[in-house]
Amino acid sequence: MLTKDLGYIRIGAAVPQLRVTDVDYNLSSILDLIHQARKNGVQILSFPEMSLTGYTLGDLVQHQALLEKVRKSLDVILAETSSGSPLLILGMPLSIEQKIFNTAAVIKNGRLLGIIPKTYLPNYKEFYDPRWFASGLDSQVKLVELNQTNIPFGTDLLFRIKNFPLAMVGIEICEDLWVPLSPHEYQSLAGATLLFNLSASNEILGKADWRRTMVLSESGRCLAAYGYVSSTLGESSNDMIFGGQVIIAEDGLLLRELNLLEKEPQLLLADVDIEKLAFDRRISGSFQEAARRASGFRIVETEIDDLPATELKRPLEAHPFVPADPGKRDERCQEIISRQIAALAQKLTGAKIKHLVIGVSGGLDSTLALLVAVKTMDFLGYPRTNVHAFTLPGFGTSKRTKSNATKLCKALGVSFQEVNITRTCRSQLKDLGHSGRQDITFENVQARYRTAFLFNQANKLEALMLGTGDLTEVALGWSTFAGDHISHYHVNVSVPKTLVRFLIKWAADQEPAGSPVKNCLEDILMTPISPELLPPDKERIVQKTEEIIGPVELADFFLYPFIRFGMRPGKILFLADQVRRKGLFDRNYTLDELYRWFKSFLTRFFANQFKRTCMPEGPKIGSVSLSPRSDWRMPSEAQPGLWLEDLEQMYQRLAQKKE
Repeated sequence: MLTKDLGYIRIGAAVPQLRVTDVDYNLSSILDLIHQARKNGVQILSFPEMSLTGYTLGDLVQHQALLEKVRKSLDVILAETSSGSPLLILGMPLSIEQKIFNTAAVIKNGRLLGIIPKTYLPNYKEFYDPRWFASGLDSQVKLVELNQTNIPFGTDLLFRIKNFPLAMVGIEICEDLWVPLSPHEYQSLAGATLLFNLSASNEILGKADWRRTMVLSESGRCLAAYGYVSSTLGESSNDMIFGGQVIIAEDGLLLRELNLLEKEPQLLLADVDIEKLAFDRRISGSFQEAARRASGFRIVETEIDDLPATELKRPLEAHPFVPADPGKRDERCQEIISRQIAALAQKLTGAKIKHLVIGVSGGLDSTLALLVAVKTMDFLGYPRTNVHAFTLPGFGTSKRTKSNATKLCKALGVSFQEVNITRTCRSQLKDLGHSGRQDITFENVQARYRTAFLFNQANKLEALMLGTGDLTEVALGWSTFAGDHISHYHVNVSVPKTLVRFLIKWAADQEPAGSPVKNCLEDILMTPISPELLPPDKERIVQKTEEIIGPVELADFFLYPFIRFGMRPGKILFLADQVRRKGLFDRNYTLDELYRWFKSFLTRFFANQFKRTCMPEGPKIGSVSLSPRSDWRMPSEAQPGLWLEDLEQMYQRLAQKKE
């Protein structure tokens, strides 16, 4: 199922068992890991620096007996992998031009494709590399003869994967990562999307954290995947200890990491999304500008095997907008609300306005907007009574939501008024010659009158009218055009619905136990999501948003990769099915349900661009925004046909597999 049309490449980082200078022992461990990697569908496999001999062999690296043994062991590896292997990146010393180079040999199916020497040789504190090795910058040759074959040699080699056109491999060794203007930076600008570092990096306090920070940061700066692998126990402990840290990162995201100080051989796998990396490079004008400076690289072409595996080896997030870690989630909530407050405070200050008008329904979105409004007044030093909150019960308002709206406004100390809009709405329906049947006109009369009322109150009070709709509603067009669709400022406009819940929960947790605000917020969190435009059935809310537009967790799951990475619908459905199979969603869904709601999502998204084109201002909070001024431009007449076709094709593939 994991074929190249999904854009994934499975990379592996192997840490073999090691004995310094015991080349036969090391070779056996390396071959075992190659065999294991092949069984697991690994397409590109990297080993640590000097993994064939050990890094801490000191002056013994200069001995002819060892260098000849390395050459013979390389021949064994070529012979053992001739019938098939991942693309191998193997660390070893090689004698070339009467110098010794610390190199990475690149091998595929028994062929030596190229040799990359280490560029930067550490010569400080515990490191003495220049005592034994020459830098790749000192080499005068572009080809070296091994086994009567000329092999590309140098720091200027990149490896293009012909059958994965978006994939190109760049390789550096240990210290190369630790310097400004590292080799991998130039490699990425020249097109390398898969970067590998072969290391023998010793452990001191705090170094593992710093390595992780560097690898994540560099993968993000270079818009690339970065595989880092270091040698472990088995290196000499005369003066140092080696922990075997392995990190696989993708565009700033940690995919996999290996614990330090493992005694047994280790193989770490991760599926890298090459399409995501290519998308970010396409849309980053700054990256393209910097790439103009990259030149002088030689390209070696090769191929990798297609991936036969069925299970995706990478983190799967059911709620991509919401951090899974509770600590990070709390930090994110605090950061988001602080940004909303800062944005609203600046809007008020710039407009020289000190009052806000807001409609409060007792639902999630208006609750979050009200909390932000109150905290903004606190931040500016204005009284909370400068927030003028109105609850506007109509045909579908339930006692529960009206009660929560009233209690919350009074507990927060804002100015509050209840205005029943049913009489006015009936008058408008009468003027329209409407029979009162419960259709779209019946619903939208309420939404548009509420908006008109709030705008008029804002004029009366010299206030700014605050919108409450969230990002998920913006994507699906779940708002009434010229109704709740507009406002003076949409403070929640880039906050998705799944995150709105956590923001309110976080705000509730900040309140004292048993306080009126806390109790009210917790009840609002338990209330079904509804626009409440149709009459309730004996106070039971009958119009439930998630029964009409689908579960909001699915809408947000579809939305994030669709906008953030331009991901094809079929691939998103594949990921949703992987998440479903692992039971990571809040509910249990069938494949048919995923397909049905995603089809609905795409249809609604395309049909409602006209609402986004004229949406009000609002602060961008995260990496996904649909503002027509800053992030998302799309013609209202765009047709969803080819996206629906892609979705259908994947659905059929998954359905056949299920059968």
